[in-house]
Amino acid sequence: MSGDLILRDPTPHDVPAITAIYRHYVEHTVITFELEPPDEAEMAARIDAMREKGHPYFVGERDGRIIGYAYASTYRPRPAYRFACEDSIYLDPEETGRGAGTAMLAELIERSRKAGFHQMIGIITEGTTASIRLHEKFGFETLGTFPELGFKFERWLGIVHMQRGL
Repeated sequence: MSGDLILRDPTPHDVPAITAIYRHYVEHTVITFELEPPDEAEMAARIDAMREKGHPYFVGERDGRIIGYAYASTYRPRPAYRFACEDSIYLDPEETGRGAGTAMLAELIERSRKAGFHQMIGIITEGTTASIRLHEKFGFETLGTFPELGFKFERWLGIVHMQRGL
């Protein structure tokens, strides 16, 4: 049996694990529309940029191993959007379906509320049913679907916009 999930702020020692988790999603899934996986220096810079803005960013650790990470980023760059954030959760593929995503989204919602955000937006690749259901579980409502907005792995991909108040 595996140990409890610990949610904590990232340290520089976590960057290789965070980078490896994200690399999997870039190279093998349509969860992210990024086409080339960023290296550790780029991931560290992204983490630092989020934290400098006061945005929530944390890792999930189980049995001394990083099993995922989550953060709330700026929804859009213009100042009027400063109270809206976009959620992102990435799990080690071996950890999906074990409750970590639920625990991490609950924590991300709470940390985002405390950080002063008013609305949370989920931008989810169409057809990723588990992610859509997770967001629905937390009261996100589907606001719209945008067909053929991205192109990855030689196919067009739509996105679903979901939203909930904080």
